[in-house]
Amino acid sequence: MWSTLIMTLPTQPNAVRLRIWRNLKALGCAALRDGAYLLPEEHAGLLAPIATEVREHGGTAMLLTLTAPDSAQRQEIEALFDRTEVFMLWRDTATALQAELAQLTETEARRRLRGIADALQALHRIDYYPGAAAAQADADLASLRQALDACFSRGEPAALPAHGIKRLDTAQFQNQRWATRARPWVDRLACAWLIRRFVDPGARFVWLADPASPPADVLGFDFDGARFTHVGALVTFEVLIASFGLETDPRLQRLARAVHYLDTGGMPVPEAAGLEAVLAGLREVHADDDALAQAAAQVFDALYAVPTTLPSSQAPLTSAAP
Repeated sequence: MWSTLIMTLPTQPNAVRLRIWRNLKALGCAALRDGAYLLPEEHAGLLAPIATEVREHGGTAMLLTLTAPDSAQRQEIEALFDRTEVFMLWRDTATALQAELAQLTETEARRRLRGIADALQALHRIDYYPGAAAAQADADLASLRQALDACFSRGEPAALPAHGIKRLDTAQFQNQRWATRARPWVDRLACAWLIRRFVDPGARFVWLADPASPPADVLGFDFDGARFTHVGALVTFEVLIASFGLETDPRLQRLARAVHYLDTGGMPVPEAAGLEAVLAGLREVHADDDALAQAAAQVFDALYAVPTTLPSSQAPLTSAAP
């Protein structure tokens, strides 16, 4: 159930009207329509002072309880509280800081990190129905902290990251056979590219028709029981990045956001639609999985080459197909 404030604002003074609007926004109220605002019922007490202020200045205000008659309407109402766009704006500030670390002093970088972390906590407080975007933002903040520490605290003992992924040495993973599910899609194609480019240039890939019974001598990725697969909110591509210490590369982080969104949802990115279209076309063109992975690698090479100073919305994705 939801507490519902139905009100008509006083025409004057404007300062009161503005303060009421700001208070509603700060509480994370959902707008059912003009003049009707919702909060989950357990937060009903937060609306009472606003209703009182409206009445004191000549407006009208009623506090009612709203109940959804079925699950479909409940989902529609909960969707009014969706914070994805706000988390996307937060991510832009985190991404900007990570891109600028090399030009900042440690004091300035850590000051900005504190502000970004505080802003995320404030978002969580009004994210009444957390979804994939919230979990992704937490992972992004953890990656930002690691990048900052790697930039300013090299050699200093560091606590294990929250995701608990063990750091691995690429030298121990050379000329291996890597296995994943056949007919790879975004996450698996991105992983195959990452493995060959950054981890094991001599990698050979095995495409499993039945991932439940992989060969004993392979390194599995992106299937149940694989050595490398989803961890918490991280998709396999992000897990590989964390495993081999590649989190400080802003170009990989930009790719990771697109892969994450296409694989599990969360915060949309402008590149995602173009990347999805190109990879879908490549799947139609290439029936052989090795050929598909090779063609997709050219797409990821092109995306990785895009300068970090180029706004993501200007990245020429759809022209990157071979």
